[in-house]
Amino acid sequence: MSVTSDHSRDRKDPPFGFWRRSYAMLVKEFIQLRRDRVSFAMIVMIPVMQLLLFGFAINTTPRHLPTAVLLQEDSDLARSILKAMENTAYFRFTREVHSVQEFDDLLLAGKVLFGVEIPRGFERAVRRGDRPALLVAADATDPVAAGSALSALGMVVQTALQHDLHIGEPALPPFEIRAHARYNPAASSRLNIVPGLVGTILTMTMLIFTALSVTREIERGTMESLLSMPITPVEVMLGKILPYVLVGFIQAILIIGIGVLLFGVPVYGSLTLLALLSTLFITTNLAIGYTFSTIAQNQLQAMQMSIMFFLPSILLSGFMFPFAGMPVWAQYIGEGLPLTHYLRIVRAIMLKGATLPNMQYDAIALLVLMLLAMTIAVMRFRRTLD
Repeated sequence: MSVTSDHSRDRKDPPFGFWRRSYAMLVKEFIQLRRDRVSFAMIVMIPVMQLLLFGFAINTTPRHLPTAVLLQEDSDLARSILKAMENTAYFRFTREVHSVQEFDDLLLAGKVLFGVEIPRGFERAVRRGDRPALLVAADATDPVAAGSALSALGMVVQTALQHDLHIGEPALPPFEIRAHARYNPAASSRLNIVPGLVGTILTMTMLIFTALSVTREIERGTMESLLSMPITPVEVMLGKILPYVLVGFIQAILIIGIGVLLFGVPVYGSLTLLALLSTLFITTNLAIGYTFSTIAQNQLQAMQMSIMFFLPSILLSGFMFPFAGMPVWAQYIGEGLPLTHYLRIVRAIMLKGATLPNMQYDAIALLVLMLLAMTIAVMRFRRTLD
């Protein structure tokens, strides 16, 4: 009987009925898309953001990298050498230090990527034919940033002597350049990538976990019960964030443990300090994700906001591309991302053995970002359903 009815309905189907119904569904979807402004904005913003970042901000051959100089003698030859290094376009002298300790501290804190030491009596030794050594120390935790610059040092000697009339053109160079790749002398990409994956995976998972928290309550209809309870917005936020702090901490232990045991990544610094700062980073991302959940109207929008935040985080933090090689405006944006500061922290602790004073700027930046996100989240949270 039902088969007969189906055949009867097929025979009574008006002309072009299939196309009319399909067209009606098409119009309906476009109307819904127009009303969902967040989704429509994502359709436009994601490709535009990718195009702008890859076109203007990303540079796989970084230039003008921050360099410190320990100039123990002020001579014409020393200045010729520094000028020749700048002319390679890889080095940009931003700091002049006065002691070896200050020299080492800048490299340890990641404030410079290179350090050049010209010893006392350098020019006199050159004139005597002693072939003194000029030291160039490189922070090789990022092999991509350090590799090209170190390979360009070979042309520095001849360029430095080109306009120096006091030095002839001997068969052997009158001085040598000793390049020391610190913290990652073998230029192993694992030592750079594995610590970075800790921050990248935590950013992705923590954002998604909490971005869906409030919107899930609304869509399931449990928000009304939650709002009827004698609980403040701060208590709601802490109750939703704190369980995931433990989850994120377990994830961090798992990633670091695999990195150490399977890939041989060292941990030279304090594990206690790494645990504390990792907890701060996890809480910061959870607070940002919770802020998204208070702004989004549904879980789809919350997920889209998380993707929009994660995309610049992975591109502008220094995980995939050298941070120092980005233009200034991109670096300013990167400084506002928690992942940028955590990458410096985790690499400094694991590969350099850095202590808290070496990383106080990044630790304070994470704390400020966490408090800012929590403040916005509490202000956005509504105790009544609109």
